Amino acid sequence: MKNYLFILLYLLGCTALLAQTPTPPYTSSKFEQLGEELPTPNMYRSGSGEPGPEYWQQQADYKIKVALDDATQSIKGSETITYTNNSPNDILFLWVQLDQNRFDKEAEELNTMNFSLESPYSWYLLNGMLSGLASEGGYTISNVKDAQGKELKHVINKTMMRIDLPTPLKAKGGKVTFSLDWSYKIVDGVGGLSARSGYEHFAKDDNYVYEIAQWYPRMAVYDDVNGWQNKQFLGRGEFALTFGDYEVEITVPSDHIVGATGELQNASKVLSATHLARLEEAKKAKEPVKIVTEEEAIKAEKKKANDQKTWVYKAENIRDFAWASSRKFIWDAQQTEVEGKKIMAMSFYPKEGNPLWERVSTKSIVHTLQVYSKHTIAYPYPTAISVHGAVGGMEYPMISFNNQGRPDAKGNYSKDVEFQTISVIIHEVGHNFFPMIINSDERQWTWMDEGLNTFCQYLAEREWDENFPFYGGPPSSVIPYMKGDPKTLVPIMTTSDNINVFQFGPNAYGKPATALNILRETVMGPELFDFAFKEYARRWAFRHPKPADFFRTMENASAVDLDWFWRGWFYGTEPVDVSLEKVTLYKMPKQKLSISAENPFETADYNAGMYNYMKGQMGRDADKIIANAESKYFYNLDFKNVGGLLSPLLIQINYKDGTSEMKYVSAEIWRLDPNEAHKIILTSKEVASFVLDPEAQTADIDTSNNAMPRKESKSKFDEMKEGDGE
Repeated sequence: MKNYLFILLYLLGCTALLAQTPTPPYTSSKFEQLGEELPTPNMYRSGSGEPGPEYWQQQADYKIKVALDDATQSIKGSETITYTNNSPNDILFLWVQLDQNRFDKEAEELNTMNFSLESPYSWYLLNGMLSGLASEGGYTISNVKDAQGKELKHVINKTMMRIDLPTPLKAKGGKVTFSLDWSYKIVDGVGGLSARSGYEHFAKDDNYVYEIAQWYPRMAVYDDVNGWQNKQFLGRGEFALTFGDYEVEITVPSDHIVGATGELQNASKVLSATHLARLEEAKKAKEPVKIVTEEEAIKAEKKKANDQKTWVYKAENIRDFAWASSRKFIWDAQQTEVEGKKIMAMSFYPKEGNPLWERVSTKSIVHTLQVYSKHTIAYPYPTAISVHGAVGGMEYPMISFNNQGRPDAKGNYSKDVEFQTISVIIHEVGHNFFPMIINSDERQWTWMDEGLNTFCQYLAEREWDENFPFYGGPPSSVIPYMKGDPKTLVPIMTTSDNINVFQFGPNAYGKPATALNILRETVMGPELFDFAFKEYARRWAFRHPKPADFFRTMENASAVDLDWFWRGWFYGTEPVDVSLEKVTLYKMPKQKLSISAENPFETADYNAGMYNYMKGQMGRDADKIIANAESKYFYNLDFKNVGGLLSPLLIQINYKDGTSEMKYVSAEIWRLDPNEAHKIILTSKEVASFVLDPEAQTADIDTSNNAMPRKESKSKFDEMKEGDGE
């Protein structure tokens, strides 16, 4: 019986469609597979999205000694790098990143390149140029030598340094060791430099908080896709970095507290017995424990030490190293556990951050590690740190700099400030996963770290508080951007330095986060999405994924064809705007039920020829089946894709008896014609109205055309009258 009814429904649908006038020509281009857009699979990167059988990546191990001069706000260091060539190619030269050269007084060209915007944004260009000219930063490089102490020829090109090797570095395991000395003046993190590292000066007690990153010459990435990733650092497109092991000795004034990537190796030499005992207490505590109290930090502010201490840190299998130092630091810690691994969550902040920071910072770290580990991989490192200072927010392995959350002079702060503080800490600590572990190329594809991280941030914030004021993730959050002038929008798949600075956040953070949320909640469903997303994280942890690896893994691990989704959301700029154009109620010939006089839809009868044709197709049970059909309502819904971006249809059916139900129609309804679609809906009750996407789950930019019959929209004059109580 059900099969016959299906045939009847199908034939009715054919009749309804024949009554429509399609928009020629039909095209399925938006559903074609991504072909030339994605690289050809090979032995290094497979068509399934996982590393190929001959995947390789380089390794760079560092031994660094650095000293902080608190009087001149400068640092001086030396490093030895051992570079391992695992590629199938001999290498003739090395590229080293010199990020601090962006702040050299000669860096006007770099700032001009970064802020090359036309009027009316010339003020932004001017600010960038003036900031660069005002800076006294930039590296002084010396003693670039090989392992035998011989000088190595090198050439500095702005933020990149090429080191020419006297003999080729052999493929598949060749190693080379070289060393160099360097120094630079730390930039003011509060100034107009948009620095990702720097100091904050507190004039009241004449002390500094130092947040030091991009501080040592770092090996550029050499990989199977780009060879050397030696794009200049213009300030926006961040970093591509190589994994390795680090040993770092940090010499600072003896009254400073240092937080850094990795694990402290000489705690007994730099910490008091009291501090050591508190650290042990933090391993068992259910709340953050003060290692250095506010009272102790205030006492340290009043007298500056003349001697020094050296803090020694080690870290394995990381892509970078950062640290923070100040005598102003309050330090709290709490140990948490992720899948059996113990992790010390810690916060460093001046008294100016209290009482907010002592209440939320370390708790936010713990929450982030738990939620992100659930959706990606178990957090693999021994520590996670949040630092409060001028820099914000900025992320490095195991440590992040977060300037949000400064209460006023009396220690007061609003709920909004508290949410902002929690949000930035979740975001920056979350960057440990993207890109510090799942190590995408930030210089090229900001969305692969910022977008994926903002999506996970949304999941973590939602678990923190359902009423969290989300920035990225909810479909509604991206609508203002998607409604923008199409001439000014660029696809998500645009390299970092080529995105308009005023659209950078929506394009690289908000839109991909919203796209992934829609993919999870509306297109794939959480079960399929979560498995595939975790598989991507597992496959590419401690490796260098590219966009195709993500796209392919999500499809390979879910059995969901998503090429139309990537093409629309990531390669295009069209918005979602689906209009429910028309609803027609079809009646069977000789239909016994009575259609309500208040029926709001157009009504059409099937002709006798179709009726007889149906009887002929259904055989001896035809009369019984048709009699059953005559007690049903057949509604044909006509949709128009006004915006262009393909989307599933979420249709709410509101019945005249006051009940309602939801019907989900996959985006494949647009497969034969991306401009128009038609859907037959069979009901047992008469329908009062249909509403498309009533819960705003698809980022539809215009909901005025989402209902049939149309909902009356009030004019601004009527809204003003209601607001005045008239």
